[in-house]
Amino acid sequence: MIGKSVFAVTIAAGLILSAAAPAGAADYPDRPIMMIVPLAPGGSTDVLGRIMAQALGAKLGQPVVVENAAGAAGVIGVTRAERAAPDGYTILWGMWGTNMANGAIYSLDFDLLKDFEPIALVATQPFFIDSRKTLPPNTLKELIAWLKANGDRTTEGNSGVGSPSHIAGILLQQTLGLKWQMVPYRSAGLSMQDLVAGTVDIALDAPAVMMPQWQAGAIKTYAVAAKKRLVIAPDIPTTDEAGLPGFYFSFWHAMWAPKGTPKEIITKLNAAAVAALADPQTRKRLIDLGQDIYPPEEETPEGLHAFQTAEIEKWWPIIKAAGIKAQ
Repeated sequence: MIGKSVFAVTIAAGLILSAAAPAGAADYPDRPIMMIVPLAPGGSTDVLGRIMAQALGAKLGQPVVVENAAGAAGVIGVTRAERAAPDGYTILWGMWGTNMANGAIYSLDFDLLKDFEPIALVATQPFFIDSRKTLPPNTLKELIAWLKANGDRTTEGNSGVGSPSHIAGILLQQTLGLKWQMVPYRSAGLSMQDLVAGTVDIALDAPAVMMPQWQAGAIKTYAVAAKKRLVIAPDIPTTDEAGLPGFYFSFWHAMWAPKGTPKEIITKLNAAAVAALADPQTRKRLIDLGQDIYPPEEETPEGLHAFQTAEIEKWWPIIKAAGIKAQ
């Protein structure tokens, strides 16, 4: 009888522990997944993140819910993701600024390479050089002349210190040998609102943010900072064509999970991301926003890690030499 009692207790304890244990990778996902977007709604990072969240949810069979956690050019949201449980139910949608440039600008409590599990490299996009509609210049050469005459009184909107739009603006200043006032916002969407309102003079913006306003005639757009024209905006010249040869700037987006997330779960998330990026409807939505989707061989966790490492090695010395620091 004692043996049977001990056996029964052992079985009962095992069942209790089994019920308390988290579902394994084989059952993943069995509930909604949270995607942290570390910038405010309305900017290209938010817009693209929501497209990918919807596509991932369809592939995984569970909703992927976007939660914006803005502040300090993305540091708040990235920190929150780094501290989340490594169970696959929190993923981070990040980009050039939040998961690369910020490491050279802010004193972070974590390592952007070592303290996250890479999931997938997704897409990249060039910047456009824009201005408020009422600014006199109509071509890039005219804008450059206007900036030389009015540079110290010019205002440029951006999505925060260390953001791609901020650093692109610094590079434009250095290229032209000028200085003007930088006006930081919590997101590119908020910056664009003030450009449309005429509160700021110029901005460097991603296609997802500027295209609707340019198509509506609410802003002026002078050039795309790339070697070739964008398919969705064939009438906008490149910087080479418009009078600023060699000035290029683009930035990328990707996905990560907290360090320690099981490899089997990372594999499932990557497979879902790759399938989403191969889906014709998702591809069209991204391409219509000016995105250049990376080829499948670069969409792997290993591909993202190698790419992110190379970007850090390329940009950190440039950012530090420019003296860009958190304010």
